[in-house]
Amino acid sequence: MRFSGFLKFQFLFAVLALLQPVQAKVIGTNVIAQPVTAERIAQLPRGEQRAWLDYLSRSNRQKQADKQALQQEMAAAHVTVSNPAPAGHSASGLNTSHPAEWYASAEALMIARNVITYQVPDGGWSKNIDMATKPRAPGDRYDTDNMNRFSDPEDFDKPVDEHWHYIATLDNDSTWTQIRFLAHVVAALHTGGRDAEATAMRSSIQRGVEYMLASQYPNGGWPQVWPLEGGYHDAITINDDAMLHAIEVLLEAAEGSPGYEAIPSAMRKRAAAAAQHGIACLLQLQITENGHKSAWAQQYDALTLQPTSARNYEMASISSGESASIVNYFMEMKNPTPQIVASVYAAAAWFQKTAVYGYRFGSSDYRADRTSPAGRMLVAAPGAGPIWSRYYQMGTDKPIFGDRDKTIHDDVNELSRERRNGYGWYSGEGVALLAKFKDWAASHPPSK
Repeated sequence: MRFSGFLKFQFLFAVLALLQPVQAKVIGTNVIAQPVTAERIAQLPRGEQRAWLDYLSRSNRQKQADKQALQQEMAAAHVTVSNPAPAGHSASGLNTSHPAEWYASAEALMIARNVITYQVPDGGWSKNIDMATKPRAPGDRYDTDNMNRFSDPEDFDKPVDEHWHYIATLDNDSTWTQIRFLAHVVAALHTGGRDAEATAMRSSIQRGVEYMLASQYPNGGWPQVWPLEGGYHDAITINDDAMLHAIEVLLEAAEGSPGYEAIPSAMRKRAAAAAQHGIACLLQLQITENGHKSAWAQQYDALTLQPTSARNYEMASISSGESASIVNYFMEMKNPTPQIVASVYAAAAWFQKTAVYGYRFGSSDYRADRTSPAGRMLVAAPGAGPIWSRYYQMGTDKPIFGDRDKTIHDDVNELSRERRNGYGWYSGEGVALLAKFKDWAASHPPSK
């Protein structure tokens, strides 16, 4: 066969194209999450609308009550400018792994009394605050500066009010950590016959449990922030194990665990029902791909229950880290239901399927990676693995990655150096999960 000059050129171009390595590319743009609004609730089936409208109304009333309480406090303290709370990790100093007797110490009591001063009138706590060093001064804000350090007028985390941001939240180990710490102190005081010193702490715990009950959505999930703030903060939040911790605290309250004994029986019943509702919601949220259950997203639209985005670089996807936490929690249940057993088997199969072999992300020296010119990179390493990507594309189970400019990539090495260094794009936590599953499966055969 003979080719014309033009056809020869086309043929040569096609051959050269086949010889080129497959190039990674931007495969999409992240889309902002939708808030819970009356307009969106109106699109729900009529029978579901009343519960959601009541929830939204209760949220709005509580937000106004929280703001009014701060204004009244400022007036009483003759404060004209409300200072932010001292910055620090929300759980800083609130360690719950000390020996039991430590929680009756003078240091523990000082921290517990400080913690109570940071509790918002709604019963929750904000995040990124050093609550251990000193109490909140009358008239000071309930939160610290939680603004994004990367200026972007279209940032997904841009608040409606920069002075009222993450006021009470489950994000960054907030609220549930404070409740548990106080419960440890109350339990230690009770053991030492010092119940009178625990009165304020018992009241604070009860208000915290009430916060968990009030903030739960009608479908059993929890938002990241309550009262609702809008944006992705309204999404049902699996991230940071927020929903799992809410369930755990409610079960501790329902069972009258040490430190929770003073909670009234009626509240215990409500807590038990809310925890079971949350577990049922988790089962409902497990994603189905190509007819099979797989794993979980990091957050879900509260009204549609579809996976949704969070920050600019966190897109709707399957999240290995949050999924691992749920599976581990399910495997620790004493008497799992057939539905939970089936859920664990399906998720374990997904982890086996999505394991990445022959690569490592960065070196063993994280600090060196961050200061190197290239930053952390995914590199070939024969024999390495398995590791798991933080995010997987739904339907294909291919690793995907997001950048601050909202672009979605199929190659982590394409991300900006700042995002590659500043986020945990790969982890090996699936190794322990699958080892645990192997042992668990021996005594939990799959449901028929």
